[in-house]
Amino acid sequence: MENRNWQLFLAPYEQAVSELKVKLRNIRTQYKENNLHTPIEFVTGRVKPKDSILTKATLRGIDLNRLEDEMQDIAGLRIMCQFVEDIYEVVSLLRKRTDIKIIHERDYITNKKASGYRSYHLVIEYPVQLIMGEKKIYVEIQIRTLAMNFWATIEHSLNYKYDGEFPEEINKRLELTAEAAYLLDEEMSKIRDEIQEAQHLFSYRDLEHLERYVNEKRGESDEN
Repeated sequence: MENRNWQLFLAPYEQAVSELKVKLRNIRTQYKENNLHTPIEFVTGRVKPKDSILTKATLRGIDLNRLEDEMQDIAGLRIMCQFVEDIYEVVSLLRKRTDIKIIHERDYITNKKASGYRSYHLVIEYPVQLIMGEKKIYVEIQIRTLAMNFWATIEHSLNYKYDGEFPEEINKRLELTAEAAYLLDEEMSKIRDEIQEAQHLFSYRDLEHLERYVNEKRGESDEN
């Protein structure tokens, strides 16, 4: 295992993340082109570096020869949504796709973690095409609202500082802020129609301004 070519080992995971990012962003584009509210705000992705893989394997007792089978988050995607309802729409879209197979689903929104963490997790199996043939890759997908992601990012940072052993006061504050973030999501859902209408009008007016600017520039060019 010490002689493993890590670049070669991780290449299919990089390919899977790259391809899925393109496909998910294309979903967003299709919604916009059809003048519909898109449930996907933006998409990010990453592949665990070698050091993180080795650390997790040690902590979880995973045999390095079985990484491909037992570590399902070497490749990871994160999908950001504006509203909680969007999360479930994205899940529904993913369930209908024929290019992926859903292996596990965990709804940490309806069933939040003790820490207050909320997100929707999927582990999918995705086929990448390599020169030696097809290879199926596990990819973890996390789907969150922007508020959920803000809280999770802060909690993740604190994990490094305290090595997962938070002082009681920090634990309580994290729980409170998690609830505050979810309350924000709930309130935004209540006025979702108004928000979407306002965003649509804003985009329309921006387009009008752009067209006016282009026409003005064309007029100046014609005069010259």
